[in-house]
Amino acid sequence: MMPVLSIPTLRSGLPDCRSSDLNVPVHRQLWLFIEDIVTRIQDETEGVPIRTVKSFMTKIPSVVTGADIVQWLMKNLTVEDSAEAMHIGSLIAAQGYFFPISDHVLCLRDDGTLYRFQAPYFWPSNCWEPENTDYAIYLCKRTMQNKTRLELADYEAENLARLQRAFARKWEFIYMQAEAQVKIDRKKDKIERKILDSQERAFWDVHRPVPGCVNTTEMDIRKCRRMKNPHRVKKSVYGVVEEGTQSQSPIHTSLHHCRKGTKEDVEKEILFLNTQLDRHCLKMSKVAESLITYAEQYMEYDPFVTTPEPSNPWTSDDPTLWDLEMSKEPSQQRVKKWGFSLEEALKDPVGQELFLKFLESEFSSENLRFWLAVQGLKSVPQQDVAQRVQDIWAEFLAEGAPSSINLDSHSYEITSQNLKDPGRYSYEDAQDHIYKLMKSDSYPRFLRSSVYQDLLMARKKPETEQGRRTSLEKFTRSMGKSLTGKRLTGLMQSS
Repeated sequence: MMPVLSIPTLRSGLPDCRSSDLNVPVHRQLWLFIEDIVTRIQDETEGVPIRTVKSFMTKIPSVVTGADIVQWLMKNLTVEDSAEAMHIGSLIAAQGYFFPISDHVLCLRDDGTLYRFQAPYFWPSNCWEPENTDYAIYLCKRTMQNKTRLELADYEAENLARLQRAFARKWEFIYMQAEAQVKIDRKKDKIERKILDSQERAFWDVHRPVPGCVNTTEMDIRKCRRMKNPHRVKKSVYGVVEEGTQSQSPIHTSLHHCRKGTKEDVEKEILFLNTQLDRHCLKMSKVAESLITYAEQYMEYDPFVTTPEPSNPWTSDDPTLWDLEMSKEPSQQRVKKWGFSLEEALKDPVGQELFLKFLESEFSSENLRFWLAVQGLKSVPQQDVAQRVQDIWAEFLAEGAPSSINLDSHSYEITSQNLKDPGRYSYEDAQDHIYKLMKSDSYPRFLRSSVYQDLLMARKKPETEQGRRTSLEKFTRSMGKSLTGKRLTGLMQSS
């Protein structure tokens, strides 16, 4: 027998779970009422015909169109307006009782959009409250199935990486559970498996919706009953959010609470959206790839990973390292490291001097001299800062300066304002601009120049000869020590 709930109750939406007078039996009765409607829609004689639609080279089984559902609701629920029927259908779809197969927006459209009914196993009346471990198993299972329709979206890949960090200790157990479920699914019929995959994905569209979509489970009846502080901060799969400021679905929002946004609200929303547009989002795969490349590049310079050559004179009897430092001739390792980045070239005094000579040959050394002058400004005594700021301005930025640099108008204006109160960081914007200019223009030409290439190639051959010479010197030095020791022993015995 159908529960004693009228159609107007359904039209007004689900009860507002934020109210203090929560009535669980009424809420459950509403679920049963919706499920009775869904069961009647699927009836073979009086319901909407469920059929298999032929697409290009494929078949889509067990689907109905949105227009058929709207027509059925208008006919059987005494609804005269199609917009009202679509509203009722969207309320039902938002709870996950049927879903579109082309996208993840849980609403009803009065057109030829194809919908599929959810399995009764996933209905809300079964009191579903899935945990993050269940979601992690589901995402792992999707990655194991080599099918285009089951590939993870960007937000799902980010959620999987976040869950893997959160459940690092029991990730092996989660992975084994996913493997076991995949093995069971492979034994099922192809069409049946395709339907079950879409129904499972629709279930997670309800409980872990796409960012930006309505989350109908955010005000779950059981969560509301145990919620004591409405403004507390909670953690979810999508990050840390404040429950008091969560966006609520139209199902839970009463009409008298809706108000037209003011000018300030619209300006805040525009500012927020502009900030989101400027955010740099990078996939975890790209981040991991860049970290691996960085680690491989600097592996031979890490003494914990690669044994340094020549060895440390303090732990061995080989003074070759000190000899190299006294000669002031860079080794191949140092020359090779200058090619990693402009920062590495400027950190090495020899690389800095070589880069300066290259810029002098191109008549653009003022850029590097300005950058070095600003770097030196950060370490001068405080009493000399103001005078040094003026000297740098007179040499590089003033009208008719002897070493004028090419600075954009924005950085020039900021630097001019900073000189009203001179400090160590007055030229920070100008220094960043000049550094980017050298990095994008002068530095690539320096790496391609004969100055750097000849030095890089010249270091390779002498390294081998030097290694051999070092071994010979080791042998000679050890033999000399042993001979000297024998002579001293002979003299002591003769005396």
